[in-house]
Amino acid sequence: MRICAVVLSILAATQVMAQSDTLLSMEEVVVTATRQERRLGNVTIPVNLIQRKQIQQAGSLRLRDILQEQPGIQLTSNFGTGIQMQGLNPEHTLILIDGQPLVGRTSGVLDVSRIALAGIKRIEVVKGPSSSLYGSEAMAGVINLITENPTQPLLEASLRYGVADPDQGWGIPFKRNSFQQTEADLQATYFIGKLKVRHSNNLLFADGVSFRPFSQDRIPRPIHRITHQTSIQQNLGNRAELKLLARYNQDRFQQEFSVRNNGVTIDSYGRELNSELNIQPTLFFRISEKIRLHTRGYLTSYSGDQKLRFVQKPDSSYLDRFEQRLFRIEEQVDIKKKNYTVTAGVGFQLEQANSTRYDALANQKQNNVSYVFAQWELNTGEKWISIWGARYDHHTLFAGALTPKWSLRYQAKPNLSFTASVGQGFKAPDFRQLYLNFTNTVAGGYSVFGTQDAIRVINELNRLGQIAELKPDFTKLTSLRPEHSTGINVSMQYNPTPTITSQLSVFRNDIQSLIDVRQVATRTDGSQLFSYLNVNRAFTQGLETSLQWQIHKNWSINSGYQLLLTGDKEEWEQILQGKEYVRESNGSSRVMNKKDYIGLPNRSKHQGQLKVKYEDREARYVFIRLLYRSRWTVANSNGNGVHDVQDEYANGFAQLHIAGGLPINNTISLQAGIDNLLNYQDIFYLPNLAGRTVFITVRAKFEPKQIKKINHH
Repeated sequence: MRICAVVLSILAATQVMAQSDTLLSMEEVVVTATRQERRLGNVTIPVNLIQRKQIQQAGSLRLRDILQEQPGIQLTSNFGTGIQMQGLNPEHTLILIDGQPLVGRTSGVLDVSRIALAGIKRIEVVKGPSSSLYGSEAMAGVINLITENPTQPLLEASLRYGVADPDQGWGIPFKRNSFQQTEADLQATYFIGKLKVRHSNNLLFADGVSFRPFSQDRIPRPIHRITHQTSIQQNLGNRAELKLLARYNQDRFQQEFSVRNNGVTIDSYGRELNSELNIQPTLFFRISEKIRLHTRGYLTSYSGDQKLRFVQKPDSSYLDRFEQRLFRIEEQVDIKKKNYTVTAGVGFQLEQANSTRYDALANQKQNNVSYVFAQWELNTGEKWISIWGARYDHHTLFAGALTPKWSLRYQAKPNLSFTASVGQGFKAPDFRQLYLNFTNTVAGGYSVFGTQDAIRVINELNRLGQIAELKPDFTKLTSLRPEHSTGINVSMQYNPTPTITSQLSVFRNDIQSLIDVRQVATRTDGSQLFSYLNVNRAFTQGLETSLQWQIHKNWSINSGYQLLLTGDKEEWEQILQGKEYVRESNGSSRVMNKKDYIGLPNRSKHQGQLKVKYEDREARYVFIRLLYRSRWTVANSNGNGVHDVQDEYANGFAQLHIAGGLPINNTISLQAGIDNLLNYQDIFYLPNLAGRTVFITVRAKFEPKQIKKINHH
């Protein structure tokens, strides 16, 4: 791992952090941080901005591809590809499209591999608690995908072919044992009078790899994905605009699993079909130059359907179906005065779920949420910007949550600024944690029960003589409370020259009532029974640094680094009191010291990126990205219940991606590249990480004059 050490030394030497992968003008506009348009130079909280040009030059077609290259974001591989921000789990990050949430999580993970980037103009990443504006699931932050809004007719198409072979290291095109990947995009914008219509289509046909944890094999599993997105905009006079966004996504997987749990190996095969529909009408109305209204409606529906058969028992099968719907209506008003701005809103949300895991598919679970939010921005002179905000969410299933936030920006000099923020976030218990009643026959027969039914079901099993042992955590089962966090973020941005942008950020998150899954009983056949408890108080803290340097008119460098420290507060207190022990390699035990403690599992202490780009006036470019992640704990192998240096780890690794492109003429451009050139693979702990993949992409873009010629012919 000598190359990794070199990368880390370069990154640590920079001690700075940038806002995005290009040197941005302060006139760049973002909306996620404040729920209304703001110049990036006036934002008081950490925001990363990823533009469409960067997405295309990196060859990224899925959200997971571009997010893995961003500072401070780590990918997880359980139940699809999830993301960690500031050390918090995937269920604590809210993912939006044009400000509205996507649903359809599995075990808290929203699979970012299913989200195509076709029709996306930019991605805004807000780090730190954002519940004061967005409510539940925004404890770690928000990722908002902003759709394209072109002002003229446009026709774009692209076709990408990639090939990989984890056995030989280099895939051979169209060879039977190679992993093939074909992805096509088609986007069109046209006008019917004053009505603007935009269509985006994405098709993916690929040989995937394992998509569930603990799979012991890695063979091609075909994936078919289709994503369609249509937006319609109409100006209603000079003061109003109506926009309708509709998006549909469908994933189909062929699957084979070999899973070992509780001493039993089970082989199965079948298919999974997931569908998603989003409909989003929005009305903007300008009462005056100083007052604007935003009326937003939202409907999203997600369904996941899995059917498997067992090799050992051909007559038996596993059926799993999950359906989730979310309806929302919201009214927001923006009031702008000379030195202050007020944003306020009120909304209502209805969420429903049906699942074979919740007793029966016909039994519908429902939660209603009413909420209000307000934010006041004050400009005191030319150097100070201060924002106060708060939101209150009232849930029918549990108590309400109040989440305030305060942030500040100080422009000390034209090239030096400081920002600071402190806010609270919360995560409401989801339907899975409340109602799940599920036995996984595909993975050894373990069961998970939601807290609404766990005590009743386990007591009944005990009465029937099917329980061998009740664990101590069984006595702690009670109604779940929302998770809460307090987050602090402080950053400094310094631009020593017009060609260098740098920033250093430090953060701390303190989490209360963290919901954890715990084993609460064991059946007489040895299979485990799990449920959910509010048991932990935890913390995550660290720093992020990055540097952007336009070395030459054609050359630029971008580097980023995150240091992450985490821990369970109860475990930390036990260590400080000398009450925790660690087992040595010779079998003896000793008192654990602070250096032995690793903290929360599945998190890397070090993560970094180094990117080099060449681009000339003729739009020819080469983009090289080196990504590094240090090792992380995956299991408490020495049995002391605390993650320490003696436990089981996944290896740290480096990935090298290279892409280059050039225009063929005014219409057609060509791109070629290699993802994961170093061919790092980890079948068990990173099953979704593909081997070395060589790809080529052809793009065609027709401007208005060219479209007229096509229509004429």
